[in-house]
Amino acid sequence: MNKIILSFIAPAFVSITLSAQIVNTESARMESDTAGWQGGFGLGMFLTQNTSRIFGLEAETHLQYKTSNDKGLWLLLGNYNFLKVGKTENISNYYIHLRYNRKVSNWLHWEVFTQFQNNDITQIDSRFLLGTGPRFKMIKHAFFRLNAGSLLMFEKEKEKTDPVVTHHDWRNSSYISFTWLPNPNVELISTTYLQPLLKKISDYRILNQAVLKVKASPHFALSVKWNYLHDRFPAGAAPRTPYSFSTGIDYDF
Repeated sequence: MNKIILSFIAPAFVSITLSAQIVNTESARMESDTAGWQGGFGLGMFLTQNTSRIFGLEAETHLQYKTSNDKGLWLLLGNYNFLKVGKTENISNYYIHLRYNRKVSNWLHWEVFTQFQNNDITQIDSRFLLGTGPRFKMIKHAFFRLNAGSLLMFEKEKEKTDPVVTHHDWRNSSYISFTWLPNPNVELISTTYLQPLLKKISDYRILNQAVLKVKASPHFALSVKWNYLHDRFPAGAAPRTPYSFSTGIDYDF
């Protein structure tokens, strides 16, 4: 069965700093026992006029394909943010993420992923990732699920600095995620990532994202999203600890 989700997002402010840093694939997974395609896309924008005009745009999409033998799951995610301040200052970021999940047993899955991204605010001109590792289904109940993973990834990064700085590193990417469904109309997903550099453990990133969805009707839901990132050694003069909060309305059909 195909499932399409259309989101019209009215954010408190566009989370342009965080969106292309660490991608939260856990909140994008769709729980389903049916093989085939599922997917969704969203579009949000805002316009503010004070001493200068500020225009923000965010577009995101995700596709998921579950194989007929219930062993494989493909996940494709994309996001683009644009912020224009006045007549001259333009800020943007984007990412594209492809992941394959293979079921080994009821509690163990193996994942392979690749990602490409950039982010003007965090001064990342380009970042390429390639990684693999296990994902563990630790608890699975009708009202609560707990998952964890620990992946090894190669990272090639080019900073948007003068002079240009490039990195070729290996990192661990570990995460723990829980989903709480106290009733059929409420869903809370919280995921925390830790990504230390293998050759220098003190060089790490931490991301926490929490997404709360409350259904107002069979088709409409209110969503609230919190993002927090701490990068111990960010690129150039980028902020070490950015965070964001946004709200939106989802239409599901």
